[in-house]
Amino acid sequence: MKVGDWVICSGQIALQDGALLDGGVGEQVTLALSNMAGLLESQGASLSDVAKTTVFMVDMDDYAEMNTAYIAAFGDHRPTRSAFAVAGLPIGARVEIEAWAYIGDK
Repeated sequence: MKVGDWVICSGQIALQDGALLDGGVGEQVTLALSNMAGLLESQGASLSDVAKTTVFMVDMDDYAEMNTAYIAAFGDHRPTRSAFAVAGLPIGARVEIEAWAYIGDK
């Protein structure tokens, strides 16, 4: 959703061809962020425009693996981030990521 100078992406999980990716947290983060990149691009934004993310995980013990994949996807760009443990996520996902991207300087 585009609101003024912002693109707000609802939570993305590791969906591929309509099904949850059968992989670990790192693989799920990589695909969720790839899906997010596609949504951002459809609105004239990219991962480099992301200012804030929220990461939801079913197990905080997966934080290190999530963080490794997260850093790989964002590279040197480091949006602010919050991470929370939750009781469950849609269709058995282990991680879900939402984001706010600022496009006002474009």
